[in-house]
Amino acid sequence: MSTRRTVRKWLLLSILSLIAVAAVALLVWWLFIRQSLPYSRDVMRKANDLQERILSFDAHIDLPLEYGSEGMEADRDGRTQFDLVKAARGRLSGAALTLWAWPEFWIGPNAPHRPTPGFVEAARHEQEARYRIITGIARDYPERAGIAYSPADFRRLAHEGKFAIVISMLNAYPLGDEVSRLDDWAARGMRIFGFNYVANNTWSDSSRPMPFYGDSPDEHGGLSELGRQAVRRLNDLGVVIDVSQMSSRALEQVADLSRAPIIASHSGIRGLVDIQRNLTDRELRLIQKTGGVVHIAGFSSYLRPFSKETLAKVNAMRTGFGLLDVENLSQASMPADPVFSIWPEKRFGEYASQLYAILETDPRAGLKELGDAIDYAVKKIGIDHVGISSDFNDGGGVVGWENVGDARNVTAELIQRGYSDEDIAKLWGGNFLRVWEQVQNAGRQSHDDITTSPSQETPTQRSTAQ
Repeated sequence: MSTRRTVRKWLLLSILSLIAVAAVALLVWWLFIRQSLPYSRDVMRKANDLQERILSFDAHIDLPLEYGSEGMEADRDGRTQFDLVKAARGRLSGAALTLWAWPEFWIGPNAPHRPTPGFVEAARHEQEARYRIITGIARDYPERAGIAYSPADFRRLAHEGKFAIVISMLNAYPLGDEVSRLDDWAARGMRIFGFNYVANNTWSDSSRPMPFYGDSPDEHGGLSELGRQAVRRLNDLGVVIDVSQMSSRALEQVADLSRAPIIASHSGIRGLVDIQRNLTDRELRLIQKTGGVVHIAGFSSYLRPFSKETLAKVNAMRTGFGLLDVENLSQASMPADPVFSIWPEKRFGEYASQLYAILETDPRAGLKELGDAIDYAVKKIGIDHVGISSDFNDGGGVVGWENVGDARNVTAELIQRGYSDEDIAKLWGGNFLRVWEQVQNAGRQSHDDITTSPSQETPTQRSTAQ
């Protein structure tokens, strides 16, 4: 009898222990996992299913210059926000990988430095380095990725289960005064071109002129003559023009001059966050009128204003430098006070370092703010003129969309807001592919017009040419 009691007691204790363990596991799941999921199972199931079926395109991703080194290989789930493993997990079909270059003035003795003639050459080396990195992904992993030179290429690669790389370029600075370099880069695969980054260049005014560089707002009045030539040449080449980061005047002039649709590859909405980097309602409509697309970027400070606490810290820091409180969010977001044009380099560097250290502590935006910005743009200019981009590896990333592996969460946010499958497919890439096709067709038409127009040569000239 005692043996039976012992067995029953052991069984009862075992069952109670299992129940307790299960209860604890359920509690942990509810508190830390279930509660952290922003969407229901049904919404996530729909998002997973839709992400498998649509063509999805991220309009702007940067790659660091050390990309490909240990821990940052394209075929490993590494520490950058983009690699082929994460892209496959998120079912991202392709992205614009950017040949981004800017004068590196933060390194070396007595940094930062004001521009020197050598900065252009240094930026060209940076451009070339990123070109080798981007094309190397397709070269080294041909079974997993390829370069898309046309919308047809993009669709083919996606249907083959390969990541489609669209080569874009941001910032005309490294091109100097040579518009002909656009032909060279188009021949090498560049399919999107953006005129500006921080600071004006010889082609166009930036939405963020930099007094430390000697910039003044609208010093070219928008586009320079080089910039106007570039718009015409990009149309002829069938390259998509990207107006992100341009001044308002420059954007307006591009919209007026371009014979093909234009895009903003990574921008925000000034009606929600009033910074110069974001687009006004008028600028949204200018892009729409060309038939173009505005890609809303998952960049926190474009989606959510700085908190009062962060602005208070910035103002306290500025007091220590003898400056007045910031007057607007643009002034808080970067070191752009006119007085910086005459500050010693060391003092400017100290200010900029302290400013960015404070801004990095600001609470980040999430998928709700991203969805709000998309909603705003759709209501202003229509579902056919809005797209999505991350700006990963250059500050992009919001809570819930930390890397390309989280693309399904963006889809879930859109589903939860009531967007149809067709609309989500447009936002995630359909709109851009339409624009890209129209731009390339316009370029081919321009080429045909040139080659079929009556020759202006004299009979002697034609004879000599033959």
